[in-house]
Amino acid sequence: MSYFDKHVFFCTNQRDDGEDCCANHGAQQARDYMKKKVKELGISNRHNNIRINSAGCMDRCGEGPVIVVYPEGTWYTFVDNSDLDEIIEEHLKNGRLVERLKI
Repeated sequence: MSYFDKHVFFCTNQRDDGEDCCANHGAQQARDYMKKKVKELGISNRHNNIRINSAGCMDRCGEGPVIVVYPEGTWYTFVDNSDLDEIIEEHLKNGRLVERLKI
């Protein structure tokens, strides 16, 4: 059994060689946004234990920016905060995958 109900990892990797990476697509700001939003909604507590974390390179740069939600192991890409809001509402709160954002 997982410690967290949902554990969300944001790739926030910045490549030194100038190649495209998640950091170039605002991944850190997106992670900060989701972390704040989950806290504001009260869904990151002892009753609904959701954790939002940064991660290094997850080797899916060509599909980035990317996040992965465990324990399901569901991979998503996103464009803006409205995509993140949809992931929060559908996946994190209601347990429904957001098919249009899956990779």
